[in-house]
Parts: sequence; structure tokens; C-alpha cells
Amino acid sequence: MNFADVLRSEWTKLRSVRSTYWTMFFAVAVTIGVAVIVCVKWAQDIRHSPGTTIDATTISLNGIFLAQVAVGTLGVMVIGSEYGTGMIRATFGAVPQRRAVLAAKGLVFGVVTLVLGEVLSFAAFGIGQAILSGAHAGVSLGQPEVLRAVVGGGLYLAAVGLLGFGIGALLRHTAGALSAFFGILFALTALTDLLPTSWRNDVMPYMPANAGTQIFAVQRVHDALAPWTGLGVLCLYAVAAITAAAVLVTRRDA
Repeated sequence: MNFADVLRSEWTKLRSVRSTYWTMFFAVAVTIGVAVIVCVKWAQDIRHSPGTTIDATTISLNGIFLAQVAVGTLGVMVIGSEYGTGMIRATFGAVPQRRAVLAAKGLVFGVVTLVLGEVLSFAAFGIGQAILSGAHAGVSLGQPEVLRAVVGGGLYLAAVGLLGFGIGALLRHTAGALSAFFGILFALTALTDLLPTSWRNDVMPYMPANAGTQIFAVQRVHDALAPWTGLGVLCLYAVAAITAAAVLVTRRDA
């Protein structure tokens, strides 16, 4: 079986599992739903208080903060559920090149997540700006940093999904991998509050969520990483997890 056949096999698996559609539906619902709710609220506030300044792009993309939960969970389940059911043994039996299987799974999932993320990001932005324009507060893709932020929303979701995939492939247990995923993405940031102030200020920008979310923010936070640097840091977390899984996949029993 060549790599193209493995890709087709993994694509068939991904689109034939019910959990794929449920998690994607959740991502769509929260991304669009939050955009509508938040933008309607801000539009009303602006009408009542003319002159209020907002970051219209980030406001419309707020749903990405919830969508990342669904995308990361799906990333874990893509590989973790196959280990949990024991089906991975059949997969490795059909394709003894385990790293090729891992690469195909990651590639298929990464492409699907990237496409989904970009569609959601542009849809949320478009809907949000349509609402905000009624209060004369909308922005266009042609304004500085806006296109980068909207494209970055989809890139961020893809990177988070691949982080979940890497952790799932590394730990091979869905529940444990989900705990690790949420711990790395969210709990690490909370733990930095226990550090001395000088250390915390140095470490905080490099936490995965703090770093990655800069890519879809137009207005930079003080001491935060640059947008593309922040996305690169998040990608390094994902690459580290996937690389570790690729090293261990040939050294452990299925």
C-alpha cells in the first residue's frame, strides 16, 4: 500500500466517524453563535455610547476561543479512539510502516482542520462586521492587519488541532490525552501565576494559548509576542508532541 492509499484510508476513517461531525458542528455553532451575540451586544453599546473604540476584528472572532476546545478534542480522538478500540492493530497490520500511518493521519486531519478553521474564521468575521456596520463600527479586510488576523484564526485552530493530535498519538489514551491537552493549553498559563513576577512576565508570552492567539488579534497586548512569532511558538508545541509520537510509535506495542 503506497502513501496515497494510506491517505485515502485515513480520509475515509475521518469522515465516517460520527464524532467528527458532532465536534465540527459544535465548532461551527460556537464560532458563529458567539460572533453574533458579542457583535450584537457591542453594536448596541456603541449606539448608546457613540465614540466607543473597539477591536472589531477580534470581537467577531471571539468564538474561536471555544471552537479550539472542539478542534483539539477531535485531534485527540482521531488517534486516541483507534488505540482505545484496538483498531490500530488492524491498521498497523495493513500498513506496517507506522510512521507513514501517523503522517497520513496528521496530514488528513491537519488539512481538514485548516479548511474548516478558515471557513469559520471568514464566516464569523463577515457576519460580525455586517452586524457592527449597522453601528458604523465595522472594518474591512483591506484595513491594516485585518486580513492577517482573519486568516490567522483558521491557522490557530489548525495548530491547536494538531497539538491535540500529537498528544493523542503520544499518550494513546483518549481520557489521559484530553487531560494533557487541556492542561498544556490552559493549565500551564494558570500555573505561571505561581511563579515570581519577574519569571512570570518572561514565561507568560510563551504559553501555547497566549502565544498562538496573537495571530488573530489586531491590537497587540503589551509584552506579547508578534503574531507570526506567537503562531510559530504554538506550532513548536504541536511539532514536539508529534515528533515524540513518531519516535515512540515504532518502539512500543500497538
